[in-house]
Amino acid sequence: MSAVLSALAAAAPLAAGWSFHSLRLHRQVDAARHDPLTGLWTRDAFTERAARTLSRGRRGAVYLIDLDRFKEVNDTYGHAAGDAVIRATGQRLAEWADINAATVARLGGDEFAAVSPVRSSAELVWMLDGLSGSLEEPVTYEGHVLMVGASIGSVAHDPTVDDVDLSALLRLADEEMYRAKRTGTSWQIASNHTSGMGTVNGRRAGRTGTHGATGATA
Repeated sequence: MSAVLSALAAAAPLAAGWSFHSLRLHRQVDAARHDPLTGLWTRDAFTERAARTLSRGRRGAVYLIDLDRFKEVNDTYGHAAGDAVIRATGQRLAEWADINAATVARLGGDEFAAVSPVRSSAELVWMLDGLSGSLEEPVTYEGHVLMVGASIGSVAHDPTVDDVDLSALLRLADEEMYRAKRTGTSWQIASNHTSGMGTVNGRRAGRTGTHGATGATA
């Protein structure tokens, strides 16, 4: 009996150490899946969850969001002010996501993406109006009122009609976001699933990161 107790006593520190290591590893993995500035999902985590949402057999929508006048804020007030805008945007997107059962991510810089269930075209318009209105609210930073809106592109998805291809849907939403930015409207919805712009390496021609692309960037 004493030998068993001695063995258990010797093993206890090892077990405790392994539990601590496992917990620390889990936290590191979880942290890597969240954007440190906003707490939103990162691109990879979003892709996994968004694809799962779209494959559940329910109608939905994909959104691409890009802030307006963000560079002006950085140039005028500094990067700390830009970070404040990004944090505020992340908080507003998270609140919108809670209300609309959406999944939201920060893709990088001032670009965000979302996917949500949508039951009708009218509901999608209502959701876009709500999201746009929230993102257009001014951000206060060290006594400065920062006016930063957003351009939003969206595409509806019906699993009974369309195949699930998240990358294609994001590309279409990106095209609509660019159209909204170019025309000065708050948001645009793709009328169909046919791309209307050229692509370079699978992304909209002219978009940041497309080699050899010309034209305006998002």
